[in-house]
Amino acid sequence: MPQSIGPLLRKYWQTLAPLPGGRWLFSRVLGLIAPYTGTLRATVLALEPGYCEVTLRERRRVSNHLHSTHAMALANLAEMASGLALLNGLPAGARGILIGFDIEYLKKSRGQLTARCRCAVPQDSREQKYRIAVEIHDHTGELTTIAHAHWLIGPERHPDGK
Repeated sequence: MPQSIGPLLRKYWQTLAPLPGGRWLFSRVLGLIAPYTGTLRATVLALEPGYCEVTLRERRRVSNHLHSTHAMALANLAEMASGLALLNGLPAGARGILIGFDIEYLKKSRGQLTARCRCAVPQDSREQKYRIAVEIHDHTGELTTIAHAHWLIGPERHPDGK
């Protein structure tokens, strides 16, 4: 049976983050666990239960026709930060799924961007909803984007669907 997401994330982070290039390597491993998230090629800078900081460098692949970061790349970055902050804190036997998302673009996002999320984490696997705020700042420290991710936490399902 696969390992629960919370303990799995903590194990990989604690193993890889202290190594030279370990944060980058953790971010690539995360892309194997969550393939769509991996397409962003963001790098996790800090991770603990209830907190995550992720950076995204400016490059053509995440740009729009206005020479700024595409709106959906920003949404993906915010979802990544919220998910890591929350899921990293989950106890064994719990899982989470994104059930809603709100985002406000305050200004064009250019240069290296940093998404930060701080949230409460579940203490058990009972079903509960969380609304989590994420802020994205540009390389000057200016706030460019605010997002709210809505997560449903609950017990893991067994492979037979029960």
